Amino acid sequence: MQSTEPVPGERRTGGIRTWGARQWVPTISFFVGAVAVTTFFAIGAWQRRWIADDGLIVLRTLRNLFAGNGPVFNAGERVEANTSTAWTYLLWFWAWITDGQLEYVALWVALVLSLSAIPIAMYGTARLMRTRFGGITGDGYTLLLPFGAIIYIALPPARDFATSGLENGLVIFWIAVLWCQLIAWSRRTRGGVAGNTATLLLAFTAGLAPLIRPELTVLGGLVLLLVVLAPQTWPMRVGIVVVAAVLPVGYQIFRMGYYALLVPNPAVAKDASGSKWHQGFLYVANLFGPYVLLLPVVLAIIAGVVLTAGHRSRRVGGDTSAPEEPTTWRSRIGGWSAALQTPTAAVVTVLLAGLIGGLYWMRQGGDFMHGRVLLAPLFTLLLPLMVLPITIPAHARAAFGKNTSEEAGAETPRRRTRMALAGAGALAAFWVTTLVWAIVCHQNTLPNAGIDIGRSGIVDERRFYVTNMGNENPVTAADYLDYPRMRAMAEWIDEFHSQGGVILPSSDYDQWYIAKLPDDTPQKDRKLTVYFLNLGMTSMNAPLDVRVVDQMGLAYPLAAHTERLVDGRIGHDKNLPSEWVVAESGAYPRKPGLPGYLDEDVVRQAEVALTCPATQDRFISYESQWTFARFKQNLRKSFDFTDYRIEREPEYEIQRCGLTMPERIHPK
Repeated sequence: MQSTEPVPGERRTGGIRTWGARQWVPTISFFVGAVAVTTFFAIGAWQRRWIADDGLIVLRTLRNLFAGNGPVFNAGERVEANTSTAWTYLLWFWAWITDGQLEYVALWVALVLSLSAIPIAMYGTARLMRTRFGGITGDGYTLLLPFGAIIYIALPPARDFATSGLENGLVIFWIAVLWCQLIAWSRRTRGGVAGNTATLLLAFTAGLAPLIRPELTVLGGLVLLLVVLAPQTWPMRVGIVVVAAVLPVGYQIFRMGYYALLVPNPAVAKDASGSKWHQGFLYVANLFGPYVLLLPVVLAIIAGVVLTAGHRSRRVGGDTSAPEEPTTWRSRIGGWSAALQTPTAAVVTVLLAGLIGGLYWMRQGGDFMHGRVLLAPLFTLLLPLMVLPITIPAHARAAFGKNTSEEAGAETPRRRTRMALAGAGALAAFWVTTLVWAIVCHQNTLPNAGIDIGRSGIVDERRFYVTNMGNENPVTAADYLDYPRMRAMAEWIDEFHSQGGVILPSSDYDQWYIAKLPDDTPQKDRKLTVYFLNLGMTSMNAPLDVRVVDQMGLAYPLAAHTERLVDGRIGHDKNLPSEWVVAESGAYPRKPGLPGYLDEDVVRQAEVALTCPATQDRFISYESQWTFARFKQNLRKSFDFTDYRIEREPEYEIQRCGLTMPERIHPK
């Protein structure tokens, strides 16, 4: 007898009251799995809660915003020191609303976004799997079990960067929301006000990509391309483009006119257009090796193949009619366009974007933080399998019963039932194996984590600071005073605050060097500068009227515009000699006022090199008063400034710029 129970996944007129077991089983299993995975993720993330040194950098910008200095790192210098624009202003908003301590605002916002991303992504995948409920026989009971979500949260870096003060939580939250919107759009069969509004919201979310992180433009751009090329009216296409572009294009114009660059300053400092493939492969191995990540990745790939084969088998078994062949080029194009608004096209889009994102970071050489920049591509690639549908056919026992002559016609359904059982068994085995892998490997660590950075330059950033400060959960800037040199730096700032000069690190963790200003320097010009690599902890433990810059160039354009060191540590492959900042700050260039390790001749050469007209133009672009005339000039010159590079050695920079070499103080 044919079952009268509605097919799972179909729209039902009776609502939830008419649901049967085939609807409740996937719903309850999904809910239990989502709650369980999110709870375990929350526990793991909270145990490893922290704010990274780099996570403190954005908080200095927030302090300047609240102080009325604008979105800058140092007052009076229009430098965008944060890669994620959206993260900066999101934290500013919540800090303004809550009036809370900035470090805890960053921690809680990151944690909430990270935790929210998991069930949202799982929900999007559950909607994708809706047509697979019932299995290839169409009458089975489907369990929706967490799969890709388990793989992601089992990785220690995923739990490390669920807080950290960096934008990782915002990134995966945005990806998850975009995924849900994309799947909903791919299943939408009608337009109308509601449908068009939802499509425009999808376009708006996709358009946020470059403001979340610049490399996410790949995912956002592919989604927008998919939506625009799908069946739409031309006015709707125009609306999609306008809605998607209004915020990022508007901010881009502001960035060019305000900061005089096409990209955030860290992108210049890290030369995002460069390539280090060998280092990129090392970075991938550094993530895959300690956790045997290849095992669940291979299982996920095989599971995807099994699900695809099962879906095709069900489709073929349910519809034997051949599709009508298009007869004209217009009908062919219409067919291709219609095929773009399908779940298959949505899955292909996110997989392509995730693959491109991973390859981009491999080309870049990855990062110095273990696993960090590969988390977003991995999360994207896992989206189609965030949950795994395991279906038990309703008539499983009958599939292995003895066939009689009267039942000869039932052989095909029995074969399909056996196939469904085999697929369910394989998927169940994959799920159990992945769960065991997660239990075994979720606490694995890098060799010598926190003690030795290693030749690759990659470090378990959280473990490094925990080990060096003896604090399992460093969150506030005050916690970082226990890091070597920091407490001494705070004391030196207090001592030389009114005198000004340049504070430089020494090999002694309890002492700093000071390059003093000339005695005739007016008091209004006596500015104190701290020059140190660890920009976050330094800047957050310094008053806003103390200038903080770094030799890598994250907040210091002079260092950012130097050439990348070929064999430098990844993420730290620019290193401006200290003589530059002494010369640029106007400190006394001769000994005994100059720290003993600095070269007087190099300081003099740096003074001359700084007079290069192009370099002076770059200084003026971010130091001069911001007027409408300056805005227009910055807008035009931002293209040239983004590509502008100088030699890191003053002597070579003098030659590059065609300046006159100064006479040496100490002849060779």
